[in-house]
Amino acid sequence: MEWMECTVNCGGDTDGLCCALEELGVGGMSVENEEDFRNFLENNRQYWDYVDEELEQRFTGVSRVKFWLSNDGEGEATLARVRGAGYEVAVKLIRDEDWENNWKEYYKPIPIGGKLVVVPEWEEAPADGRTPLRLDPGLIFGTGSHATTRMCLETLEELAGAGKRVLDLGCGSGILAIGALLLGCQEAVGCDIDPKAPEVALSNAALNGIGPERFRVYAGDVLTDEGMRRFLGGGFDLVLANIVADVIIPLAGIVRRFMAEGAALVVSGIIEGRQQEVLEALEANGFTVDGKYCQEEWYCFRCH
Repeated sequence: MEWMECTVNCGGDTDGLCCALEELGVGGMSVENEEDFRNFLENNRQYWDYVDEELEQRFTGVSRVKFWLSNDGEGEATLARVRGAGYEVAVKLIRDEDWENNWKEYYKPIPIGGKLVVVPEWEEAPADGRTPLRLDPGLIFGTGSHATTRMCLETLEELAGAGKRVLDLGCGSGILAIGALLLGCQEAVGCDIDPKAPEVALSNAALNGIGPERFRVYAGDVLTDEGMRRFLGGGFDLVLANIVADVIIPLAGIVRRFMAEGAALVVSGIIEGRQQEVLEALEANGFTVDGKYCQEEWYCFRCH
């Protein structure tokens, strides 16, 4: 089926525009404006230190409403009413399959380090001897394309091994824990503040033939929830935290309780300009940083 994606720009009163469009027979609408974008960033700073410049530019000065109409007589009649009311409407034709599949062209197998290749679930794994890490990249953060994820997986090649237990804090898609298991670790536990993470991470694990007997995932906040900290327990040989500096800094003070004697800690998600703060927090809490990596203005530290 073909649809008309309709865009109406306005001077800022998107609520009023939505009400007017609804009276003209428009159904579902999407509002895009700079103020909402800035407010969203400000109220969710705990999730990131960096926002892509291109994304910011896309919302600069923006105030618009988008809606979708079927490309048939009924849709054309609704579009005519909107235009007849004096609104300028930009129209772009979209097919159902465009929404469903076009985004997939941006995800191809990604070789990482010397052993792994991250493979979208619909792609064939390259016949290059690498171990495929299969993933549905459309679900949640962690696809292997970001420098922080790549550095963590590369570091895992050095640290993973038979019999080791892994804790992935801020596990997202589960890619790091899954990578650790594919590289030979015995079992992994993931934790993330996103309530969708357990379902997504376990779904990705299943794509790799990994079941709940080797990988368990929970939703919770280890920084604020003592009950969750006790539940996760300790004795992990490897702890991973690919998050942001503002989470890693306080985490440095409590993460030892999860770690076995001689365990390693890998932290990443640290943007250029925050690395010294993180280093100082780690060292102040007794960690020795024995590996420092940097790609594309992002940092990853390996510690004991």
